[in-house]
Amino acid sequence: MTEQNTPPVCDYEGSDYQTSFWDQADRAYEDQVEAVALSRLLPDAGHRLLELGAGAGRNTPRYQGFQKVVLLDYSLTQLQQAQARLGQALGYTFVAANIYRLPFKKGVFDAATMIRTLHHMADAPLALQQVRQVLQPGAVFILEFANKQNLKAILRYALRQQSWSPFSQEPVEFAELNFDFHPAAVRAWLQQAGFEVQQQRTVSHFRIGLIKKMLPTELLVRLDAAIQPTGAWWQLTPSVFVAAQAVGDTPVNTGEEIFCCPTCGSSALEASTTVLHCTNCAHDWPIVDGIYDFRGA
Repeated sequence: MTEQNTPPVCDYEGSDYQTSFWDQADRAYEDQVEAVALSRLLPDAGHRLLELGAGAGRNTPRYQGFQKVVLLDYSLTQLQQAQARLGQALGYTFVAANIYRLPFKKGVFDAATMIRTLHHMADAPLALQQVRQVLQPGAVFILEFANKQNLKAILRYALRQQSWSPFSQEPVEFAELNFDFHPAAVRAWLQQAGFEVQQQRTVSHFRIGLIKKMLPTELLVRLDAAIQPTGAWWQLTPSVFVAAQAVGDTPVNTGEEIFCCPTCGSSALEASTTVLHCTNCAHDWPIVDGIYDFRGA
């Protein structure tokens, strides 16, 4: 693997994101409608799933049909929170790594999810290409992205309250390393990366504070679930879920050893209790409290 410059990374190290954004905030509606979308798009069962941007493991219990789940995040502290939340069961592997330089052999996963993560990617096409490389042909990839072409943005643009057009396909960075993407652009990037889009679902149709206060969460979730399939025809919500399938003739690795060195690409890694040692380039990758740390690539 040759050296390459990688885009900047949004690092949640030391963040209380799970507590402040989810546990203590009024986001039960958003959480539950995302669960609905996942349940409708993800296969009921599988062998090994890669959860990209796993954070503190909010969605991980929703992948119970898979024998093994690899939680990947750039933040070590987020993964430590996930460990505390989920326990260190044999079915979970915790990996701190950069999505732009994934430390996995090609074709080791038969499924992957990336929820509330793509919007931090300064180079979204590169991130999607990396995901495709570690997936087997036919693997399902569930991608959620922040939609630039949402109804609120369209209204603000029509009223001249924002300068950028929600209809253009260029990403918009509304805060540092926080991007909204146009659905057509995301579909094109997926196709270029080696995916075929199977389904689209629009999510969080009622993500408006006043509506959430006026109507019970259970009712809003039922309404949202009923409307989500309209995402096949139009996408006007702040969040869009895509189910894509990996296509093409690429490797399949079903063995237990999943890692490769993100610096040189070699799979010749010797493991001890505290380190993975690459015998090809002599790089040592720490194992911290059961978390594989590849962030030094």
